[in-house]
Amino acid sequence: MNHRSTASAIAGLALAFVGTATVAIAADKQAMKTNAARGKYLVEISGCNDCHTPGFAMSNGAVPESEWLTGDGLGWQGPWGTTYPPNLRLSLSHMTEAQWVTFAKSLKTRPPMPFWSLNNMREDDLRAMYRYVKSLPVKGAAAPAYVPPGVAARGPVVIFPSPPQKQAAR
Repeated sequence: MNHRSTASAIAGLALAFVGTATVAIAADKQAMKTNAARGKYLVEISGCNDCHTPGFAMSNGAVPESEWLTGDGLGWQGPWGTTYPPNLRLSLSHMTEAQWVTFAKSLKTRPPMPFWSLNNMREDDLRAMYRYVKSLPVKGAAAPAYVPPGVAARGPVVIFPSPPQKQAAR
């Protein structure tokens, strides 16, 4: 084989490799887009926006997607104190996908967050949700800090009643 044919063969292999890599990258981008779309769907049907998007529940969901999951200053108060829904865009911006899955699978937190639902989600669903949140620009500020029981919260709160007391058997 002469120098010219060797160079042509190498160039041909390189082009084939680049072409294959380009197709693989395009397929990966499409898969990420599909996963993000599934994540958006899961965020919508799981009720994440109800608390983590300002004004979402009160407006019957009429909040632009550009504002979704930016946290809220509306507190949720009960015997546990006052909790605030965090800015998920900000929170997930500091996590890898694997860290998010571990976090979501092990989360134990105060009401009204239904952490048990998140704990029981399939890993592929959690990954899709992560990819959706990461597809959104980081926006907004951190939620207010937790306020212990008996300490006044600043701003509006939704007040939960204390759980009913069990009556002793007579």
